[in-house]
Amino acid sequence: MTRTLLLTVASLALANCAPADTPPLASAPPPAPAASGDDKPAPDTMRWLYGSGEAAAASIQTWRHIADYAVAVSRQRKMPESVPLGLPDAEGGVGTPSCVAEDGTMKPFAAVFDVDETVLLNTGYEYWQALTGRPFDIDEWNEWANNGAGIAKPVPGAVTGLRRLREAGIAVIFNTNRNTETAAGTIAAIEAAGTGPAVHLENLFLRGDDAMGGRKDGRRARIAEDYCVIAMAGDNLGDFADVFNANEDAIAERRALAARGRYAQLWGNGWFLVPNPVYGAWQEGSVGEVFPPDARWKPSPSDAPMTMDVQ
Repeated sequence: MTRTLLLTVASLALANCAPADTPPLASAPPPAPAASGDDKPAPDTMRWLYGSGEAAAASIQTWRHIADYAVAVSRQRKMPESVPLGLPDAEGGVGTPSCVAEDGTMKPFAAVFDVDETVLLNTGYEYWQALTGRPFDIDEWNEWANNGAGIAKPVPGAVTGLRRLREAGIAVIFNTNRNTETAAGTIAAIEAAGTGPAVHLENLFLRGDDAMGGRKDGRRARIAEDYCVIAMAGDNLGDFADVFNANEDAIAERRALAARGRYAQLWGNGWFLVPNPVYGAWQEGSVGEVFPPDARWKPSPSDAPMTMDVQ
């Protein structure tokens, strides 16, 4: 092959590799493909609750405290007293029912639990929401509640905590806002996770069991008719008394109600909150509502405006 022919072939090869008006070194790299499927970043709150060791540790710690407290109360050599709980006819919305039945006998001890993110982790449903970015959909939720058995895992610490309560003779009662149409699926999920047994209207109470809808005070009153409730646990303040969720828009007032006075004395002392940063009645509040004037700071000097448009 002659030198001229070699040069001609090389020139044609270069021409086919890059257009004459686009220098190879100046070409922009192809855009990175949009993350999808398992590569899509999970929301920070879901990473914490469903994926982190910190969340597992916090849950185990809470459940150990629940069992330690309730077992100790059940062994006290004195007249038992119910823990205060939300009741529809109580003054201020919270009362302390008697542990003595109408016939003069002592009611059996019980501990009352919310289900979702207190006893069960809804990892399957939250996976779907994280994957698709879809908002809460009641039909999808009901489908999950009816078919999630075996996928819904127990909250870390729940299996051991519930076993300890039952071994101490303390009845385990579930009070959840899953609706009555999902009773069979809810029972199956509780039992598949190793946290059962559960029997509807015996130790499992659901939204729709009375006329109060998502309010739980009526169901708490019903439970207290038959049991001496010595502990309650949930991931939302409404799992303890409806008074907390009477006005979810009153951000500062709701926080103050939970953190001061008579209610402040109950946390860890009959009332136990299981962490849930993913969803709940707390999902309200502007910057101005969450940060009151006496809790604000900025570096000095600072050019940052006090209000900014966040894109």
